[in-house]
Amino acid sequence: MTRTRTGVWFVGARGNVATTAITGARGIARGTTDGTGMVTAREPCSLLDLPDVDGFVFGGHDIADRPLLHTATELADSDIVDRETLEAVADDLREIDGRVKTGTARNCGSAVSLADGDTLDRDHSVSEVVEQIRTDFADFVDETGVDRLVVVNLASSEPPVRDAAKYDTLAAFEDAVESDDADLPASSLYAYAALVDGHPYVNFTPSTGSELGGLRELADRENVPHVGRDAKTGETLLKTALGPMFAGRNLDVLSWDGFNILGNGDGKVLEDDENKAGKLQSKGGVLSNILGPNMHNRVRIDYTPSLGDWKTAWDHVHFEGFMGTKMSLQFTWQGADSSLAAPLVLDLVRLVSHADERGEGGVQKHLASFFKEPMDVAEHDLSRQFAMLESYVESHRDDADETVDPVSMRTDGSGIDADTEANR
Repeated sequence: MTRTRTGVWFVGARGNVATTAITGARGIARGTTDGTGMVTAREPCSLLDLPDVDGFVFGGHDIADRPLLHTATELADSDIVDRETLEAVADDLREIDGRVKTGTARNCGSAVSLADGDTLDRDHSVSEVVEQIRTDFADFVDETGVDRLVVVNLASSEPPVRDAAKYDTLAAFEDAVESDDADLPASSLYAYAALVDGHPYVNFTPSTGSELGGLRELADRENVPHVGRDAKTGETLLKTALGPMFAGRNLDVLSWDGFNILGNGDGKVLEDDENKAGKLQSKGGVLSNILGPNMHNRVRIDYTPSLGDWKTAWDHVHFEGFMGTKMSLQFTWQGADSSLAAPLVLDLVRLVSHADERGEGGVQKHLASFFKEPMDVAEHDLSRQFAMLESYVESHRDDADETVDPVSMRTDGSGIDADTEANR
């Protein structure tokens, strides 16, 4: 494993997913938890020369002022963060909380006004917001001495951009920034601020992020890795595994209805129809690709406050077999949203860092299996997406160090905090 100190900057740093990822990473470093749920903790990805999780140094932006330790304690009360880990990393969370800066909520939808903190937007133009974000990135790198900074968007889902085509070139995007364009969304401003300074960018959400043509042009010009959109963690993961089964057996799926309930902050934001629109598109689109556009395919998402970070999806699949015999499949998926997402966040940081180290800029197509709506990849069959990742690993095997523990990321097992070690 590569002994580097990787800066990880979370947009939405005080949210449940970010808090779980930070707590879990520090738990790995402290020896209280392991890499269960991480794709990079098992072969084939464990054969790559990836940066160590215990070398991750965290910072971020948020518009809420609730401390990380408060969020982690609530997650522990919901049996998502284990108590031993919470106690072991409490001081780490307090230190990291001091590196969370005020962010932007520009065009994030009216539902995001639920946040209880301040935003950059109240007294800054678009160009000033971008400059402040870039300054925050630069200050973090200078103060921590990290070798690389990876920016990960974990903020609540934004409404879709009204006219994405007007940002199809980098010049058009930069002109929009300078002219204080009212339609530019926060996720794309963060993406621009990251890419223009050479920081890899991961869009874990359904928001626009680096999808705009001008930002793709920028990533290609600067040779910076970027990837997204909308991480695939639960119901949609099952759809991309089960859908190809029906197609492979030539069973005619007549309808596939999915009903989702969840209770965390994201669930509350998704009560707003504008914010929900992008999420419904990414969750529903995978089946049209696998089973064809004529099938009845509906997805519902409803907010159930009492569930907290837990979510439940119930799906009904109505299909037709030989001689028109109609049959059905029903399944229920119950999971902790943050527990499913957080290990994938750590995976993606490791994998885009690996690409950046080797000068592999642009869209990271081999990471399609992580996303509902992967950029530049039309294939949604999960097994074929996994094959893309395996092919990538095979092409990089000559670089791999197969003698080191795949997650822990220290050969001596000491689990010493990266910041502590740096200050010795």
